Amino acid sequence: MIQTLRKLWQIHGGLHLDYHKEASNNTHARNVPLAAEFIIPLQQHAGYKPTLTAKVGDYVYKGQELASHTGFMKVPVHASTSGTITAIEERPIAHPSGLKDLCLILTPDGKDDWGNARMSPYLDPQQIDPETLRKRICAAGIVGMGGAVFPSAIKLNVHDHIPVESLIINGAECEPYITCDDRLMQEQPEEIIGGIQIMMHIINAPQCLIGIEDNKPQAIAVLQTALEKLGETRVQVIAVPTLYPTGSEKQLIQILTGKEVPSGGRPANIGIVCHNPATARAIYRAIRCGEPLIDRYVTVTGEGITQPANFNVPLGTPIAHLVQHAGGYAQPDPQLAMGGPMMGVKLPSDQIPIVKATNCILITRPVDTTPTVMPCIRCGRCAQSCPASLLPQQLYWHARAREFEKAENYHLFDCIECGCCAYVCPSHIPLVDYYRFAKAEIRTQRDAKNKAERARERHDFHQERLDRAKREKAEKLAKHKQQAQTGNADDSKQAAIQAALERAKAKKAQTAATASSDAPVTTSENAPE
Repeated sequence: MIQTLRKLWQIHGGLHLDYHKEASNNTHARNVPLAAEFIIPLQQHAGYKPTLTAKVGDYVYKGQELASHTGFMKVPVHASTSGTITAIEERPIAHPSGLKDLCLILTPDGKDDWGNARMSPYLDPQQIDPETLRKRICAAGIVGMGGAVFPSAIKLNVHDHIPVESLIINGAECEPYITCDDRLMQEQPEEIIGGIQIMMHIINAPQCLIGIEDNKPQAIAVLQTALEKLGETRVQVIAVPTLYPTGSEKQLIQILTGKEVPSGGRPANIGIVCHNPATARAIYRAIRCGEPLIDRYVTVTGEGITQPANFNVPLGTPIAHLVQHAGGYAQPDPQLAMGGPMMGVKLPSDQIPIVKATNCILITRPVDTTPTVMPCIRCGRCAQSCPASLLPQQLYWHARAREFEKAENYHLFDCIECGCCAYVCPSHIPLVDYYRFAKAEIRTQRDAKNKAERARERHDFHQERLDRAKREKAEKLAKHKQQAQTGNADDSKQAAIQAALERAKAKKAQTAATASSDAPVTTSENAPE
């Protein structure tokens, strides 16, 4: 029997919300027919854009790489089906401003043909070295599918000096309306567990804890049954209290282990690695089946949709196509968001594609009036509800006054942007918007400072190179001058020596001439016979 009784710890703050999960969670996830056009953005992960390898006019197979991961913090993207790349252009992406970004436009041929695009499967991953498995995970384009979309291969590349104590699978899914992970855990438990076993092998983790909120009894029971069937005793399913935002990584770690991730640190700093169930399943399919990440479970729900449900959706499918297969809009001009009501991103239209980060499309009725923002009354409710034990009121004042250094001193970057503070604020102050603004400004200033520092370093290096060239030139000239002076001195010395030799020679010649003139002259009369 799988052990489920375990000591749990309590986090600060949090909220009990109306979850509205029953609307989409009572039926099996459905497959979506191919759309007439797929919009595949290059930027679908936290990091840098991959390098384009496909071009307009190319015929591509399902699963074929369209952009390469060569380089740091890059993750590839792949074709969701077979067809032709008809354009590479900027299209609207999931951003509240409606910003555009570079996308590949794929027109499917309806064959859904893999061709030779599948990678070679590893049938026994436990016999494969971790580095090879990490490379496969990266090549498959797998990122964290809980919303952060951090490259999974990097997250699984743990340091040897900090041994991993536990792998945690975050199945809490605490935000209202979203049920895609719940359905996935109920429908694909073996693949999730298979992915867990692969990750445990890669990071050498002795145990795994699957944390699931207790409002998902079916998922808990299905996973427990699957673990018993597989005889996997290293993995435990832990039911945790239903409280928002239990599904936040740091909060779930604290609930399950009692450990707190240090400010500015990562779970790996305390020997823990945390992943999403959908990520585990994607890793299983990449390793055991050779399939890259080209689809995912997505919840389509809310009062504005006719038939709320979960769908297995190819990435790049336009939201409008998904809405059509969910029965269409229940009323005109609904509001759309990617994600839940607390942390979701509002969408300007339904022409935006499903991407790796899309766990939910929330469709709600249009809001007639926007609450009037009133002055802060210092009630302290925001601090009471903050799960990160921050002081939201002080962060708000400093962010509003653009006192970013003071905001950082109050641990601004520990804010998980869960929205609890704004939810309970009686003055309807959009607190999270101020925090996001402050974070963005600080990052911009840091980037500018880093660029200025690099520019200064380049200038100093250039100036040093000029100064060095001047010094070398001056030294060379001085050396030539010294050599010239030395040469002149040698010439003078040689001239003096030569002059002395000439004088000596002349004197010798004069002496010889004088001696010849003083000798007696011999004649024939005096010569001996």
